[in-house]
Amino acid sequence: MKTEEQAGLFTREGARIPLQGVEVTGELLGGHARVRVRQRYVNDEKRPVEAVYTFPLPSDGTLSAFSMTCAGRRVEGVVKEREEAFRTYDDAITSGHGAALLDQERANIFTAQVGNLLPGEETLIEVEFLQAVTAEEGSVRWMLPTLVAPRYIPGTAAGNRTSHGTEEPTSRVPDADRITPPIGQVAYGLKMDLLVDLGREVVVESPSHAISVNKESGTRMRVVFSRGEVSLDRDLVLSLRSPDSSAVFTPLVTHRKADSGPGTFALTVIPDLLAMASAPPKQEVVFVVDTSGSMDGESLPQAQAALRLCLRHLREGDRFNVIAFENSFHSFQPQPVPFTQRTLEEADRWVAGLRASGGTELLQPMKAAMKAAPDGVVVLLTDGQVGNEDEILKAVLAERKTARVYSFGIGTNVSDALLKDLAKQTGGAVEFIHPGERIDDKVVAQFSRALAPRVTDLEVFFDGVEGAELAPTELPPMVDGVPWTLLGRYPNPGLGKVTLRGRSGRERFVLTVSVDFPAASDRPAVEKLWAAERIRGWETAQLTGRRADAMKKRIVELAVAHQIVTRYTSFVVVEERTGDRRASGQPETRVVPVNAPAGWAMFGASKRESELDGSVHIGGTGPVVSTGPQRKRSIAPGAPPPPPRIPAPAPIMVGAMPSPAAAPPRGASGAFASGGSAPPAPAPMSSQEMAKGRGLTERLLESARSLVGKSSKSQAEEPAFPMMDSMEAEEEGEAFAASAPAMAPKDFEPMEMEQEKSRHEGAGVEALLGRQLANGLWDGPGAGPEPVRQARATALALLELLRQGVTSSHPLHGAQVKKAVEALLSLAASLTGEPQVAELALGVAWLTAAGPRTRGRIEQAAKPLAGLNGRLGNEVALRQHVDALAAR
Repeated sequence: MKTEEQAGLFTREGARIPLQGVEVTGELLGGHARVRVRQRYVNDEKRPVEAVYTFPLPSDGTLSAFSMTCAGRRVEGVVKEREEAFRTYDDAITSGHGAALLDQERANIFTAQVGNLLPGEETLIEVEFLQAVTAEEGSVRWMLPTLVAPRYIPGTAAGNRTSHGTEEPTSRVPDADRITPPIGQVAYGLKMDLLVDLGREVVVESPSHAISVNKESGTRMRVVFSRGEVSLDRDLVLSLRSPDSSAVFTPLVTHRKADSGPGTFALTVIPDLLAMASAPPKQEVVFVVDTSGSMDGESLPQAQAALRLCLRHLREGDRFNVIAFENSFHSFQPQPVPFTQRTLEEADRWVAGLRASGGTELLQPMKAAMKAAPDGVVVLLTDGQVGNEDEILKAVLAERKTARVYSFGIGTNVSDALLKDLAKQTGGAVEFIHPGERIDDKVVAQFSRALAPRVTDLEVFFDGVEGAELAPTELPPMVDGVPWTLLGRYPNPGLGKVTLRGRSGRERFVLTVSVDFPAASDRPAVEKLWAAERIRGWETAQLTGRRADAMKKRIVELAVAHQIVTRYTSFVVVEERTGDRRASGQPETRVVPVNAPAGWAMFGASKRESELDGSVHIGGTGPVVSTGPQRKRSIAPGAPPPPPRIPAPAPIMVGAMPSPAAAPPRGASGAFASGGSAPPAPAPMSSQEMAKGRGLTERLLESARSLVGKSSKSQAEEPAFPMMDSMEAEEEGEAFAASAPAMAPKDFEPMEMEQEKSRHEGAGVEALLGRQLANGLWDGPGAGPEPVRQARATALALLELLRQGVTSSHPLHGAQVKKAVEALLSLAASLTGEPQVAELALGVAWLTAAGPRTRGRIEQAAKPLAGLNGRLGNEVALRQHVDALAAR
């Protein structure tokens, strides 16, 4: 009897956990993903109980089905208006029946209530959702969040509780108790069985988990966890890469039942706008980096690495600033400053001194960034773990003029809802960086989008067919090479054309696509995706009064008609019971705790986000703006013991950068004193600390050593974050495509081993690129005028890159090569007194520049140089000539 009473899962305090495990199944197909999340509950107690589980789903997912299976019987759920669904659930539980309710708390947070779980009986709850899946540059990144991580809850306590979260409702987050599940040491885990079929050969890898990929037939593959079951403590990330980046995609997908009302279509185009490319104007760029407690551990070093790479995408003449935030925010300089070699080195030192602590008070720094660059670019680096998403989004939209927000979601657990909304409503984009993913790929992708040609003020016209009820209601801009999708309804079948008109700068843009709207087509997912996108557009409308009430009614009607969960509608399912299976009385509630997020050092650490008030600073020269004291956050009882503290990596040095200043003394609160000329340097690490942290930081440390020229084993390996520079828009049509080594379907090898094998040959390239100056040139030893010295050093650097196969068309490093070529062209007039240096510089520039227009400019500059006559255009002869000049 004693053994029987101790069966089942328990929290550390001894409370029983009815949730026994979660399983993810489904299909990742060419046009969309259909995924099922199955939760298995078992009541090990002697009386009926109610389970409450708060869990995440992707913010762009569309819930399409909800069911409950118990005693061998499956019952399908239905969507009702939210309060009506709750009354249905509550009436069923009070009457002794089984029932389950699914509420949406945020676009990516849901609560499942499962009532009257009978003793000893297993109950399965299944949630199905749809996602649009579109490949960019031949690859798809699919992410499934696995837990609702702790988030920053600002404001003062206000309002009444309606759920079981650890936080009280506040004036700024009135539903805080609905989005803060307790953190505990839990034993339930996650299983996966996904079918992947994109209609072409792909390789599948995961930076988040060890996986096994089994090929079935044709292009079908099945993906499972290598260990069978894993902890729900980090996002599940799959990367599906195709060797053929130009693989055919389906531009038009439709759904219509024969002779039964209107059809639904999804039209996707990938715009080719390079013909409209021009030299991008100088930009105002403000970087906003999260240094709150949730970034402590693995996330902040990743954010620092990404930020350093971002800085190297700026061009001389651009203006920039960096804002770091936690409870308060602190800027690199009082105002944006020009991008020069000096400001680059200063910013590098400032970024190296950032530390993680405090709360995620994002509102004020985002408002400050928008005021500093109302028509520029804001780059946000964060894990997105905030509770006041709507407040932040509204403030950003109110402050901006034409500014776009490009975000990097960083860490093992990223809340994607705010980041995707910021990108969508400002015309920006978002990239996610999970530990183990290549940071350089992400930075290249973001800056290629930021500088790419785009079409705005789009209008759509139908010829021969009719399109109605379009979604999104406000057409987003088209960006070169980025898939653009329009959904809508068609009343009648037929053949016709869809024409898109807009402007790219001063140029007019017209694109016409032939379409066939069939009388019958069986792709029901398209209809739900259309309805969900239509509702998202309505939800963003800033309406008040009677119009807001009318919009809510419209959303509820469409959601119920297409069975979609929204903030105003919920899924409910009732199992009618009789006899002994019908419960009596009210069941006791069991709130399911969730894991502590992987890689978060804040749990159990002395500097918890909850224990710091609103005056924590990071040393530097810029202004400190305090947002006032904040409510403390409590960590739920039963939280796991703190993980080992991971020391921050040494700062990355560029060129002959001076050493960072010594760290100023800390105050009693642990905050850095402000007012110094430089931020604090990372604290030295003991050998014991190094051993503890090496598993996560080894490559970061090795990279730092290689860049400052120290002799170490790492010089035979590629640094963890290569130095990138700005992407100059080439009118010749060179396209950047993020690339990664292909992996054959097989049992997963540790990601670090895969990365090290793929990077081994590039160490010299990365170290060399790390010494490029802000103006695009290199500097070298010796006497003589600076232009001559830098031209020769740059030519020798480019020649070495050429020997390694790196030219301006290189998918990762081409931006820096282009920047160097442009810098050499601008120096050409200064080299008339040094013909051999001029021949070397322009000859190497011609060999490394892939675009015909750039080569034409080089040929024009080389006309006075007799040594190059007849050799430009003959690569063999030119290569022999520049090799001879380089050897002198």
